[in-house]
Amino acid sequence: MQMQDKITDKQLSDEQSREIAETIREELARRRISRQTLAEQAKLSLSTLEKVLGGRRPFTLATTVRLEQALGVSLRNNPVVTAPQAANDVAPDSLGSYAHRAVTWLEDVYVTLRPSFGDKEAIFAYRTEIVWEPKVSSLVFREGDRTDSAYEHTGEVAVPHQSGFIYLVIIKHGQHRVITVSRPTVAGEMYGIISTLRAGPGSQLTPIAAPIAYVPLRNVPKPSLGRVGPEDANHALYRKHLHRTVEESFALFLTL
Repeated sequence: MQMQDKITDKQLSDEQSREIAETIREELARRRISRQTLAEQAKLSLSTLEKVLGGRRPFTLATTVRLEQALGVSLRNNPVVTAPQAANDVAPDSLGSYAHRAVTWLEDVYVTLRPSFGDKEAIFAYRTEIVWEPKVSSLVFREGDRTDSAYEHTGEVAVPHQSGFIYLVIIKHGQHRVITVSRPTVAGEMYGIISTLRAGPGSQLTPIAAPIAYVPLRNVPKPSLGRVGPEDANHALYRKHLHRTVEESFALFLTL
């Protein structure tokens, strides 16, 4: 028992402690959680967490393990902690050859808005998270909180330098869904067009295009998700965002 205590109380080096502290600060910022919340989840005192993050005390193995369990990530010998190789930090040419450090401003959680395909008065709202995925060396997006959860998608994010637009792309079994949006505004919103298939009766599918908006979750105090009708408190705000797509020429829809 005493030997186990000595092992778990082992202090990490100053360099390891600095790297772990930096990773934890990045995770806190990305997930938008407070130090107090993390301390509670890791069963540490806030004072201890503040001291190790501030460099006033080195990390111990026991503290590091608790924080790893709370965050669900490895903090030791983690590619995120050590300087990544250039090949792992740059997206493939097919997505724009962008470096991770050049697109961190896109990493966020968004309320995604588009017209409902089945109710012309309603707006379909769900959550989309854009994050860097080291396994594929690119940004990816993950949809969630959709009422039609069977259609929640995960795909790649292309950020080519030439066009100045951002593409959220899904290719599954040869089927393509493409969302083309503008670079974020000062407030972080992105506006554009979704091109996909509308599910009809039975196996009927119809190509469809519609305006779409990505609004940072922090910009909507009490977001409504799902099919949002005129009676909802957020309907007017959501409708304003979708109208902005066309009114400010973020996208054009042509008719014959």
